[in-house]
Amino acid sequence: MADITRRFGWRHLRSAPTAHIRHHKRGELCHDGPGLSFWYRSLSAALSEVPVNDRELAMAFHARTADFQDVTVQATVTYRISDPAEAAARLDFSVDPDTGVWRSAPLEQIATLLTETAQQHTLDVLARTPLATALVDGVASVRERVASGLAAEPRLPATGIDVVAVRVVAIRPEAEVERALRTPAREQIQQEADRATYERRAVAVERERTIAENELASQIELARREEQLVDQRGINARREAEEKSAADGVRTEAEADRKVRLARAEAEAAREIGSARAEAQAAWLRAHAEVDAGTLHALAATRLAENLPRIDSLTLSPDVLTGLLARLGRTDPEARA
Repeated sequence: MADITRRFGWRHLRSAPTAHIRHHKRGELCHDGPGLSFWYRSLSAALSEVPVNDRELAMAFHARTADFQDVTVQATVTYRISDPAEAAARLDFSVDPDTGVWRSAPLEQIATLLTETAQQHTLDVLARTPLATALVDGVASVRERVASGLAAEPRLPATGIDVVAVRVVAIRPEAEVERALRTPAREQIQQEADRATYERRAVAVERERTIAENELASQIELARREEQLVDQRGINARREAEEKSAADGVRTEAEADRKVRLARAEAEAAREIGSARAEAQAAWLRAHAEVDAGTLHALAATRLAENLPRIDSLTLSPDVLTGLLARLGRTDPEARA
């Protein structure tokens, strides 16, 4: 939409580069071109604004296939007005000189023309195409037919309209039919998923079996090694007992031999000691046999005195002393005193 300002009864129009402006004054063309800017009086001016940029027209309509199934077609047509003068002559692109707003809806007329033309060619194609084929190859065939049909439509060049591109977004059946069509594929996918699940479970079971076999083999090998260990421990225990018994025998023999030698040495020593004692006793007896009785009595008294406890003082009565001296053979009165 053009930008219009007011100054002292005059109007100033400034358009965008994508808008073609046609200004008529008293039936004469004063300004014609895109992106114009000029002053005018609203009472004597007739303005038209024709967009010349590419415009997208989205359309959606229903169609019926050869097997009487309803489908929804979604498409987009890109068009542009290549001849603004021709379009302004065929369609009402006039704008209010005070506000710059279109007096009518020319773009809606173009959209209706393009939609009905595209729908006509789409219905013609799908009416001879079964639903399954339409869902598989219908997008390409409908796009080609609509593009060729719009290019051959005589009203579009006469109106100054060029179709730039045609795109068919989707062809979709009704919800119930679509679910029914999805069922075989879903079942197949589910079967593939089940098969994959079964295969995965089979692989898991096989791996578990392999693991169990490895564990069992490990346990068997461990038991065998434990048996070998027990046997070896028994052999070692028997060998240790034999060695210990042999060592005990050797130690016992050595101890017995030592005791025998010790007993023999003690017996020999006892014999030597007894012989020495006997010889000493014999010599002692021979020596005493050759001595008189008085000397023996003196020796006996001496021995007795050696074995008696120490006497610091002794008091004897005269009678005892006289008898003792008499025995010793001494009769001196002084000794008696």
